[in-house]
Amino acid sequence: MAVEIQDEEELMNTESGEEQEAEEAAAEEKADTSKEEAAAEEPAEEDTADTSDKQSGEASAEEEKAEEPKPDKEKKKKKDKKTDLLQTKIEELEDRVKRQMAEFDNFRKRTEKEKSQMFETGARSVIEKILPVVDNFERGLATVPEDEAGKPFCDGMNMIYKQLIDELDKMDVKPIEAVGCEFDPELHNAVMQVESDEYESGIVAQELQKGYTYRGTVVRHSMVAVVQ
Repeated sequence: MAVEIQDEEELMNTESGEEQEAEEAAAEEKADTSKEEAAAEEPAEEDTADTSDKQSGEASAEEEKAEEPKPDKEKKKKKDKKTDLLQTKIEELEDRVKRQMAEFDNFRKRTEKEKSQMFETGARSVIEKILPVVDNFERGLATVPEDEAGKPFCDGMNMIYKQLIDELDKMDVKPIEAVGCEFDPELHNAVMQVESDEYESGIVAQELQKGYTYRGTVVRHSMVAVVQ
């Protein structure tokens, strides 16, 4: 009886151990299955994360691209207009400077011409005042008697007269030729007509007052008598 009870207990213990082993095996199998499922889910999560990161990056790039400043046509147009205005202003200033330079050059030339004319006028005025002195020298020397021509006083007068004529010649003051020349109203002033066997009609036969030119311009006309 005791042996049977013991056998039954051993049998129960054996069955209990088998059940426990079966439960442990089931638990291990369940744990392995869970691990496999977890391992299978991890790549999917990684793929989802990569896809999400990629989409997020693309969205961010599009946002950055959208945020980039686009060329402002209005601003460029204003800049071009400002450049055109500045170029026009520069051209106007250049034209003004050229005009002022041309005006200054004309003013300089006009001033030089006026100065030259003033000098010519002043010189002519002085020459006109000197010519009567020359006339008086000539008249005085012409009245000297022949017996006194060689005396020191007459020689001194001749020397002064020659010096005066030389200085006038250096100033380009020249006497006008008259006697024996054809009458020229630009050079001669006819005050009378005379008869002459020596000269033909229209020829100057006598010079009453000598005329002079200064640099090719008549300072005083020759006073002459013309053959009729």
